[in-house]
Amino acid sequence: MKLFRLLNFILVVVLLLTACGSANSAPTLPPTSSLPQPAVTIRSAPDVNAALSAYLDAYKADDYNAMYAMLSKVTSAALSLEEFAKRNKDALNEMSAGTFDYEILSALMNPLSAEVSYRVTYHTVLVGDLQRDMVARFSLEDGAWKLQWNAANILPELAGENALRMDYRIPSRGDVYDHNGNPLAAQSDVYAFYIIPGNVNEDNIGSLTARVWALCGISQDVLEQDILNTPDQYAIPLCEASPEESAVIRSAAPSGLQWAQYTSRYYFEQGSSSNIVGYTTYISADNLDEYKRRGYQGSERVGNAGIERSMEDALAGKHGGALYVVNLSTGQIVTKVGESEPQPSQSVYLTLDRNFQTYAEKSIEGFRGAVVVMEVDTGRVLAMATSPDYDSNIFETNNPNSSERIAELFQRTDDPLLNRAAQGQYPLGSVFKIITMAAGMESGLYIPETTFDCQYDWTKLPDTIRRDWTWQRCQNRLQSGRECNTSDSMPSGLVTLPEGLMRSCNPLFYDIGYTLYQNNRQNDIANMARAFGLGSATGIGQITEAVGNISDPQTAVDVVNQAIGQGDMMVTPLQVAKFIAALGNGGTLYRPQLVESIRPIEGAPTQVFKPEATGVLPVTPERLQVIREAMIQVVENSRGTANFRLRGTPVPVAGKTGTAESGSGLPHAWFAGYTLCKDVADKYPVCKDKPDIAIVVVLENIGDGSEWAAPIFKRMVEVYYFGAPQSQLHFEVGILGPTKTPTPFGGIPTETPSE
Repeated sequence: MKLFRLLNFILVVVLLLTACGSANSAPTLPPTSSLPQPAVTIRSAPDVNAALSAYLDAYKADDYNAMYAMLSKVTSAALSLEEFAKRNKDALNEMSAGTFDYEILSALMNPLSAEVSYRVTYHTVLVGDLQRDMVARFSLEDGAWKLQWNAANILPELAGENALRMDYRIPSRGDVYDHNGNPLAAQSDVYAFYIIPGNVNEDNIGSLTARVWALCGISQDVLEQDILNTPDQYAIPLCEASPEESAVIRSAAPSGLQWAQYTSRYYFEQGSSSNIVGYTTYISADNLDEYKRRGYQGSERVGNAGIERSMEDALAGKHGGALYVVNLSTGQIVTKVGESEPQPSQSVYLTLDRNFQTYAEKSIEGFRGAVVVMEVDTGRVLAMATSPDYDSNIFETNNPNSSERIAELFQRTDDPLLNRAAQGQYPLGSVFKIITMAAGMESGLYIPETTFDCQYDWTKLPDTIRRDWTWQRCQNRLQSGRECNTSDSMPSGLVTLPEGLMRSCNPLFYDIGYTLYQNNRQNDIANMARAFGLGSATGIGQITEAVGNISDPQTAVDVVNQAIGQGDMMVTPLQVAKFIAALGNGGTLYRPQLVESIRPIEGAPTQVFKPEATGVLPVTPERLQVIREAMIQVVENSRGTANFRLRGTPVPVAGKTGTAESGSGLPHAWFAGYTLCKDVADKYPVCKDKPDIAIVVVLENIGDGSEWAAPIFKRMVEVYYFGAPQSQLHFEVGILGPTKTPTPFGGIPTETPSE
C-alpha cells in the first residue's frame, strides 16, 4: 500500500509539472480521450523476513559463503570473506555453541531499506542458553535484500571492538581399567628405554638382550643384530614401562641400556589391549571447530581410536568455563556473559582381564591373525587380541621414543592398526559347516542318522572334481614315498551327519548344499548364516567392526562353495565368537560386551552395562544338541580333526577346525570352540566359579586349523583356568610365546587327523 501511495503521489506531481509547463508554452494537445493510457506495473518488494531466515539458516549450517553472498556491497567492500567467516565461526566456537535457534519478531520496511527484529538462542555447552534480541538492517540492492552486517548481529555485546573470550576449566582425564581394577590406561610416571650400541659390553650382550626381551618382548636375535648393525652413538628405541614394570631391569642396569623418565598417559604392559583401548592425540585442525563447540579449549588430547574415542565423554569429564566480553583495543574485560563449573571425569571399566589379554597377545605374536574370548552366557569379552598390533604409548608426545616409533609404525605394510578380531574379514572354511549342518537339518531333508559315503572325490557338478581334505594329505604322503594308510590320509567312508562334522567331510557338505539347491532351497544356508549373526555387525559398539558378507548364491556352484565356508563369504572372528558362544549356551545370541561400568573416582558406578540377548539360533533344541555333540567328538573322538592337538586340555571342550582357502598363499587356520565346565564342575576343580567361555582363533596364511589354531585354543583354555600356560606348543621355542617367525617345532606328526 505504501508503494502504491508513493506511485500515486509521483503521478500527481508529474501532472502538476505538466500543467505548469502548459501554462508557459500553451502547446496544443489532443483531447485526453484520444491519448493512449500507460500501463502501470506495481512491483512488491521481496520478503525481508525470508532474507533474514535464509541468512540465519546458512549460519546454522556453517555456510559462510552463502552468508557472505547476502551482505550489502558496503559491508563486503569493508570485510573479506575470510575475516567475516572467522569472526562468526570464532564466536560460535568461543561460546561453545553447537546449535542455536532463532525467531523473527517484527519488520519495519521502507522502499529501499528495512529493519528486522529477531531473537537468537545459542545453546552452549559451557554457559547454558544465551538468548539475545537483535536488529538486522537491510538495504535493497538489485531487487534483493542485503544485510548491513556488523558484529552485533552475533551478540549485541560484540558491537565495536569487542570479542568473546572463554576461560576454560578442564578436568583431568579418566582412566581405563580391566574388570579386576588393573589399569590399562592412566596418568603415570613412565620410563622410555633405548640402547646406545657403542656403550654395550660385548661380554654382556646376551644378558642385555634377555632382559630387554623379558620387559619389551623384543626377540633377542633381532635386537642383537640391530645392536651390531647400528652406529655406536645412534639410539635404538625399545619400549616404555611403568616404574613397577621396569624396576628389575633398572636395578640391573645392563651396559648400553639407557632410559628417560617422563609423565604421561601410560598404556600398561607395553600397550596391552591397544587395539581395544586405542590412544589419544591432540585435536587436529580439521576437527578443532567441532571440539570447540563441544566445550573443549582445543589444546587437549582426545580419544582417537577404540575405548579412548568411543568413551570420550566419560573419560574427558565435563569442561567448565567463564565466558567474557573483552575489548580488543584495551584488553579489558567488558562483562562476564556466563560461567559453569567443571565436572570430574570418570573411569571406564572393561570386561577384559589384563593378564588373559596379555597372554592372548603373546600366543599369536609373530603370526597374522586374531583371538577372541567371551563368556558363553553373557557375551562379556575377556580377551580380544590381534596380530600384528601396536603400542598406544608411541602416540604420547612426551615419550622420547615417540617420533621414531611412529615413523616405523607407518612404514610397516602388515596393517598393525587393523583390529583383525573385529575388522578382519575372512572366509570361514570348515567352521562354517556347523551352519550348513543346521540348515540341512532344519530343511527337513537331513536327519542326524542320514548317512553318506565320504570318499576323496565329489563329482555331481560338471565344472570340476571337488576333493576332500584327506585327498591332499594322501598326495603329500605319496610324494614323500609313503602309503596313504593313516586316518588323515584315507577317506572317512560311511558317516552319519554328526560324524561328517566330526571328520569335516567336504563331500558330505558339498552334497548338502547341492541337495538344497535341487530342492529350490538354495538360500537356506545363507539365511541360516545371517540368523547366526554373520554378514552384519555384532553391535559391540565401542570399537569399529566390519560386517563381512553373506550373499544369496545364484548358481549351484555358489551354493556348493558356500556350504564349506568358501566362495564370496566373509566373516569376522568376533561374529564367529558370537555364534560359537550361542552354541555353548544352548542357542542365545548375546551382543558382545566390552564395557562393564563407568565409575567416578569415589562412589558407586554411574552406569553399569548388562548382558544383552539379541536373538536365538533358529535351530530346534534337539538338533542343536546334535551339533553340540558332534563338536565334542571333534575333540574327544580319536578320529576327530582336533583330537591329537587338544589332548590334555585341562577341561572338557567342544569345537570345530577350519582351513579356509584364502585365494593366495597358504590357507587360513581356524579353530572355534567352547568349554564345558558347567555340567562337570564337580569333576574338575578348576571349573569352580569360572563361567564357560567361547574361544575363536584365526591365523592367516599358515596352514591347517588343527595344526596351528587348535593349539592356541588350548593355550587360552590353560591360561583361563590356571592364569598361565601349562604346556608348550609344538611350534614354540619357549613357553612364553612363539618366535618372531613361527615355525613347526619338531615337525608335524603324519598320523594327525587334520583339516
